[in-house]
Amino acid sequence: MTAASVYPEPHPGAPGLWRGLRVGLLGGSFNPAHAGHRHIAEEALRRLGLDVVWWLVSPQNPLKSVAEMAPAPVRVARARAVADHPRMVVTALEERLGTCFTRDTLAELRRRFPGVRFVWLMGGDNLLQMPHWQGWTQIFATVPVAVLDRSPYSVRMVGGKAFQRYRRRTSRSGSTARLADRRPPALAILRIRRHPASATAIRRNGGLPMADRPHR
Repeated sequence: MTAASVYPEPHPGAPGLWRGLRVGLLGGSFNPAHAGHRHIAEEALRRLGLDVVWWLVSPQNPLKSVAEMAPAPVRVARARAVADHPRMVVTALEERLGTCFTRDTLAELRRRFPGVRFVWLMGGDNLLQMPHWQGWTQIFATVPVAVLDRSPYSVRMVGGKAFQRYRRRTSRSGSTARLADRRPPALAILRIRRHPASATAIRRNGGLPMADRPHR
């Protein structure tokens, strides 16, 4: 039996259901979703004082190969099976919004869901790559950003362009629970236990986590 979410699928036509809530946004290809994604979402719920985390399954990451991408409905179904949490909602909302870049997705979410306190969630590896994202500084100007830092990215991340630009806007330890209420740009670095799951490794293994790999 799965733990059905207590929250409905977010829909731009019913923004009032979300007004006043603190919503974490975990965006990505989820190709495929795995326990590491859930680990990040759970840590965000616990340490950022969020009400819910939306898993935003992107139609196609502009920085990733189309050839290796599973169809969106397949990725959404897998993500829902993995999330399995009453305060997590998996959605293909980005496809309905018609946006491709995170900058545009966040702008649309702020416009269509007024009164919602969004926080963008990402890993330390993504913070390193962020200067390659379209309009990346606009992301920081739109919503607070929480980086769930996993080794081995820690040292390289703090020397990267994105962190150096916003280091003075970084929450001190112990104040991250108020991140959703801060005016952007606002950044929080959360040190979390590293989870061994890897989408790349799962794809190489034929779509199965290592623990599920059949014995030869």
